[in-house]
Amino acid sequence: MKLDTVVLSRRQFLAALGASATTLALPDDASAARSSAMARKPNFVFIFADDLGWGDLGCYGNRQIRTPNLDRLAREGLLFTQFYVSGSVCSPSRAAVMTSRFPARLGIHGHFASHKQNRARAMPDWLDPEVSTVTRLLKDAGYVTGHFGKWHLGAGEGAPSPGDYGIDEHCTRSSSGPQLAGTDDPYFRAKSTAQIVDRTIQFIEKHRERPFYVNVWSLVPHATLHPTAEQMKPYERYAPRSVPYEGVKQVYYASVSDLDEQVGRLVRRIDELGLAGDTVIVFSSDNGPEDLNITNAVHSGIGSTGPFRGRKRSIYEGGIRVPFIVRWPGQTPTGKVDDTTTIAGVDWLPTVCGLAGLRLPRDLNPDGQDMSQAIRGRPTPRSKPLMWEWRFRVAGDMVHKCPMLAIRDGKWKLLMNPDRSRIELYDVPADPTELDNIAGQNREVVKRLSATLLKWQKTLPAGPLAEEAGSNAYRWPKGR
Repeated sequence: MKLDTVVLSRRQFLAALGASATTLALPDDASAARSSAMARKPNFVFIFADDLGWGDLGCYGNRQIRTPNLDRLAREGLLFTQFYVSGSVCSPSRAAVMTSRFPARLGIHGHFASHKQNRARAMPDWLDPEVSTVTRLLKDAGYVTGHFGKWHLGAGEGAPSPGDYGIDEHCTRSSSGPQLAGTDDPYFRAKSTAQIVDRTIQFIEKHRERPFYVNVWSLVPHATLHPTAEQMKPYERYAPRSVPYEGVKQVYYASVSDLDEQVGRLVRRIDELGLAGDTVIVFSSDNGPEDLNITNAVHSGIGSTGPFRGRKRSIYEGGIRVPFIVRWPGQTPTGKVDDTTTIAGVDWLPTVCGLAGLRLPRDLNPDGQDMSQAIRGRPTPRSKPLMWEWRFRVAGDMVHKCPMLAIRDGKWKLLMNPDRSRIELYDVPADPTELDNIAGQNREVVKRLSATLLKWQKTLPAGPLAEEAGSNAYRWPKGR
C-alpha cells in the first residue's frame, strides 16, 4: 500500500500548516488573552480520536483527507511530531492518559472485553477506581469535570461508572454509566461525534463561569465505519470501482472529515463564548490506524501512519506515535512545530496539574513528567524513559510484527524480546522508519537500555502470552 505522506522537515511542516518557517506573531489581543488566562485556572478540553493515524491530517502532511479545522487548530497553536501513547490499543492508552502510569503496571495489556476474556489474559475487568486520575485530582481542586464519548476503561456487571473516577457529568460508550443515544441506528458511529460534541458544548455552556475539564473521546475512525451518504459525498471520486482501495478510501476519508467538522464546531463555540484564552484544547489519538487484515476494517482500514513502520497493535512507531496538537491563545505559540520534544500520554496528568498550578500527591509516583514548558512552546528534554510491553498478536504482514518490549530514551529506541531472540536499536530522529537496526554497532547503548527495560518488565504483573509474543519462532521472510 502506498503511503500518502512522507517524512517532512520542519520547514515543510510549517508549509503544510500554512505558516512561515518561523513562529507566527501572536494575535493583537494576545496580551488581553494572556491576562484573562492568568486570572483563573485554565480550562482543559482533551479530544481523543479512536485509531487515527499520525499521517491522517493535512497538518501532518496528508494531501487526500480534508481536515481544515484541525489544520486551523494547528496554525493557531502548537504541533508536536514526537508524541507517543503508552499502548498500541485502546484501553491501555486511555488508562495511561488518565493515571500517568504505564498501563502494563496496572495489568492492562489489551482492550477491556468480557470478564471471561479479561480473565484469560490475566487482566482486571476495569481500571482500578482507587488509582489517582487527572479528573479526580482536578475535581478535588475545584474543577467541574466531564467525559463524553468513548470510555472503554471497564464495563459490565459490577463495573464502576465514570463518576467513580472523579467525573461529575458523563455520557459515554463502553461504560457502566449513561450511554450515548441511538446505538441501534446503523449510522450510530457516523453520527456519534456530533452527539458527543453536542453534549460537550452543553457542559461548557453550563459551567463556563468556573474552571472545567472535559474529555471528548470520539468513536471514529475506529472500525466498523459506516458513514452517511452526505459524509461520503465530498469523496465521490473514491467510490467503489475496480481500483484497489478506492471504496475503502471513501469510507475512511469521509469519517475523518466528519470528525474534523465536529471538532471545528466545538472550537468555534468555545471561541464564541469568549473562553479561548482560558482554555487549553488538545487533540490526539489513542493509537495508530487499524489494519485491513482485521475483519471489521476490511472496508476502511486504510489510515496513514505517515512514514512509520507498524500499525495498531504494534509498538513500532506507527502503532504508538500519533498526532498531538495544542491550542491555548496567549500561552502557546501559534503556527509552531515542535519536532524535538518527546512527549507522551503518561505526561498528560502531571502536565495538566502543572498548568493548573496543582501539586501532585506524594504517593502518586507518575511514570510521566510535567511537560507544561513544552506546551508553552519551550522544547523540553525528557528526564524519564518511555516503556511498552505488548503480549498479544500483531496483525498484518511481517513489517508490523514487533518484539515484545520497547523503550525510548533520548534519541534511542530499543525493541527486544525478553529472551533476546530479537534485539533492535534505532536512532529515531535519524531513522524514524525503524529500518536500520544499529544494535550491533552500539553494544553499550543496548546493554544499558536492555537492563533498564528488563528490570522494569520483571516488576509487571504476570500473565499469559500469545504464541507469537516474546519469541522468534514464527516464520520470517527469506533474508531476515
